[in-house]
Amino acid sequence: MARLIAVTSCPTGIAHSLMAAEAIKKTAALMGHEIQVEIHGAEGTTDRLSDAAIAAADAVLIAADIHVETEPFGDKPMLTVSTGRAIRDSQAVVGELLALVPGLAIAPSSEEPEAVPKVEPDKTGRRIVAITACPTGIAHTFMAADALKKAAAAAGDEISVETQGSVGAKNQLTPEQIAAADLVIIAADTHVDTGRFGGKPVYKTSVGAAVKSAADVIAGAKAEATVAGGATSAAAPAKSAKGKIEGPYKHLLTGVSYMLPIVVAGGLCIALSFVFGIEAFKEKGTLAAALMEIGGGAAFKLMVPILSGYIAYSIADRPGLTPGLVGGMLAMNLDAGFLGGIVSGFLAGYIALLIRDRVNLPQHFEGLKPVLVIPLLSTLAVGLLMIYVVGAPVKAIMEGLTQFLQGMGATNAVILGLILGGMMAVDMGGPVNKAAYTFAVGLLTSDTFMPMAAVMAAGMTPPLGIAIATLIGGNRFTQAEREAGKAAGVLGLSFITEGAIPFAAKDPLRVIPSAVLGSATAGALSMYFSVGLRAPHGGVFVLAIPNAVSHLAWYALAIAAGTLVTAVALMIVKPSLDEPEPTTPRGAIAAK
Repeated sequence: MARLIAVTSCPTGIAHSLMAAEAIKKTAALMGHEIQVEIHGAEGTTDRLSDAAIAAADAVLIAADIHVETEPFGDKPMLTVSTGRAIRDSQAVVGELLALVPGLAIAPSSEEPEAVPKVEPDKTGRRIVAITACPTGIAHTFMAADALKKAAAAAGDEISVETQGSVGAKNQLTPEQIAAADLVIIAADTHVDTGRFGGKPVYKTSVGAAVKSAADVIAGAKAEATVAGGATSAAAPAKSAKGKIEGPYKHLLTGVSYMLPIVVAGGLCIALSFVFGIEAFKEKGTLAAALMEIGGGAAFKLMVPILSGYIAYSIADRPGLTPGLVGGMLAMNLDAGFLGGIVSGFLAGYIALLIRDRVNLPQHFEGLKPVLVIPLLSTLAVGLLMIYVVGAPVKAIMEGLTQFLQGMGATNAVILGLILGGMMAVDMGGPVNKAAYTFAVGLLTSDTFMPMAAVMAAGMTPPLGIAIATLIGGNRFTQAEREAGKAAGVLGLSFITEGAIPFAAKDPLRVIPSAVLGSATAGALSMYFSVGLRAPHGGVFVLAIPNAVSHLAWYALAIAAGTLVTAVALMIVKPSLDEPEPTTPRGAIAAK
């Protein structure tokens, strides 16, 4: 019997950390081995490993999607996997860990198809470095990294992946790794600075493509990568990457990713001010007034400038930031709203890019270009365009949109709710989901609250519906899925749509349509009942804040109805698995 220790950790510290820990414990026990698991969760570290446990351990498992400090484990045999793999393939993971224990014989198991034996890379193996990033940096970033690692191992390549997530960059690539790399892969839906990779073959694609078909991404990178600076890799002429996000949409997502934390923090501060009464903030010197000043007077005033600034940053890098921020502030001052911020961001980015690339100065004046010429000329151009050309028309569009949304009839409201609701469930935290969410958030600045309510209800129903289905679905779900359904329910209550991703990834043709149907129902009912939501996030916990939600009972009904529709749809389309009772894994027999 081996003595094993493990650490689990995920970006949010909510679901995957706990699910991975449970899966590893159960599997190790079935295989006849002793294991202690330290969990890095949202509430801190639980079941912390003692010095004695570490000293006595035969091997260490790190099941994590973010950086975990490994120094305490010294030179112990160590296996590092993602939490997703620890959940899905726990027996294979434990088997690989046991293989690292000196002198321990493990019987081979036919149930470990994904276990990758340690082999020396063949002559065709490449040394690859990669970066993954998505707008929120929560789910897709780490799923893409895990998928690329598996595909590279299967192809005989070495790979190091830097994840640029919500808590910053993890597993950052070192200068030595970059220097030794034969190939660079950028799997991102937001701006990634490629300045570090000058002279290296670089291949860019979307994070979704890396999640769904990592092997194709690596094969495409080998054939189609282009050397930074414009030259083509010797492998083949440059081609566009399949699934690559180009141009305006990528830049918009970058701006949204930087804007979201400000919106969430500011919106929740505004919602908290309503605890004291819907108009209590009007009384100077009160806590309600202070909360409104923080949320509405500061955070929400920064929302559009940040959106504009980082759209421009995505287009032109640092030269675009100054005109983008100034243009966004002008959009707010001109009452052009978030649409004005989007326009100013693109104007600023492309104008700064044009000046950077086309304005040439004598050699001894080049130092003035980044600190004087580009900021001054681009800011002047964007500012004058916003004031004299763009501001008034965009303001009129925003006012027209606001009046339409606030005065639309029941039929139009239901149609809009159906569309926004369906968009929230199509890719569950991906670009389409973020587009619907951004639209609703942008309308908060014009005191239009109904779309926000529809979007949050629709975003909660996919994981909630799946949780209900796993609870009542019996043998339509495996035991592992039924356990994961509990975590999905918690994520759904918190308005984290990504809780449904593991189920959608495993069975997309059944799960995604069922989720879309339920989300569209929730969104349509929320709009039909004229529910308004003044906070941009928080899930069910926002419902407890007085006056944050109008027509609270109808809102709860809309969420419940969408949840039930998703659950019933899954019950109809999911076939019976006729899953046999769990049997003792072969590894356990060998260990005994």
